[in-house]
Amino acid sequence: MEATATSKNERLFSLDSIRGFALLGIFLVNMPAFHSPDFIRQLYTLPEHLSPLDQEIRLFFDLFIQTKFYTIFSFLFGLGFYIFMNRAEQRGNNMYKLFSRRLCILLVFGLAHLIFLWFGDILHLYALVGFLLILFYKRSNATILGWAFGLLILYYGLFSLQLLIDPASLLASQKAGAKKLVEAVRMYQDASYTEWLAYRINTEVLYILDGVLLQIPAILPLFLFGLYAGRRRIFQEPARNQTFVKRVWAVSFLLSVPFTIWAALVHTGFFGGTTQPFLQDLTISLNGLPLCFFYMSSLVLLLDKQRWQKWLRPLGFTGQMALTNYLMQTVLSLAIIFGFGLFNRMSLTAGLLLCLVLYAGEVWFSSFWLRRFYFGPAEWLWRTLTYGQIQPFRRPHVIGEEKAERT
Repeated sequence: MEATATSKNERLFSLDSIRGFALLGIFLVNMPAFHSPDFIRQLYTLPEHLSPLDQEIRLFFDLFIQTKFYTIFSFLFGLGFYIFMNRAEQRGNNMYKLFSRRLCILLVFGLAHLIFLWFGDILHLYALVGFLLILFYKRSNATILGWAFGLLILYYGLFSLQLLIDPASLLASQKAGAKKLVEAVRMYQDASYTEWLAYRINTEVLYILDGVLLQIPAILPLFLFGLYAGRRRIFQEPARNQTFVKRVWAVSFLLSVPFTIWAALVHTGFFGGTTQPFLQDLTISLNGLPLCFFYMSSLVLLLDKQRWQKWLRPLGFTGQMALTNYLMQTVLSLAIIFGFGLFNRMSLTAGLLLCLVLYAGEVWFSSFWLRRFYFGPAEWLWRTLTYGQIQPFRRPHVIGEEKAERT
């Protein structure tokens, strides 16, 4: 049977809208890492020196943005895996071969992004961990959920070990990090591209690739929750699952309240001590899980209402071109920051404003593009390479409209 990509009629509008919403959150999280030496600061647990306004923005980010959106993306990846495999199976395609090829192509995208542009790439990680999803496609729902919760317990258990770090070791690390921070700023501000690339490969890229195995317990559980949702057809049949979605909404909201309060108290220094930076990271991460599901279930319930569909439709355009827009965020942000010499000279507030302006531009561009083409350029290339044949690209009715406009 001939392999074909997902058609327009098969797309789930709710998933594109949630993906577009997550894309905005990812951009907000990533922007500080675009314009400041965030990698070194996090690696050596160095404090940020922020203005009062930036401190308020940082608090808002940590409570409501940080760790809340990569979790949504991870969930959607697992859900997308099920939809892809299920449709390929129904068409009689070799689903394992197709998905493996899809992951290999995503890995190439991710490695190119990671090596040549920016350390914060998530695509290579999704591609590598995605191969483990294949092992769960035919497993029972109980097995899938058991592994998901077991891996989460393992992840947070390992995460909590940071609280046992010796204070003297932490101080020594921060002293070494202060020198590394100066070097990073110099390389990002003054080095040529080849010098900057060599620095990044040795300092950032190799470190990130070495840590892939440690990321599995953080990413795979969200993949599995998405796979479970796909098997339950929660998004494919929203009317039949509305009661379940409302239950998830209520439970995630109730869980998020104490976690958010706890994270706020830790962030404001209520729990002091030398391990406070690690405790802050832990509470932010824990807070991310209930808010992730609260955000998604809220959007699903809103999208059930006609008037909200109109307001949220622009998110669907950006979500339908998520890969293209994700890569564009890096390219545009770095072009502006390096082009105008703004690295380490931009405040959190300015970065937030730049992010919102660029995202608004992506919303407009996505809407403009999808009126003329079936897929974003990166999505089209990904699909064409996955299926091994040229996929339809330009919408034929637009050609006729353009001729009519010219006459």
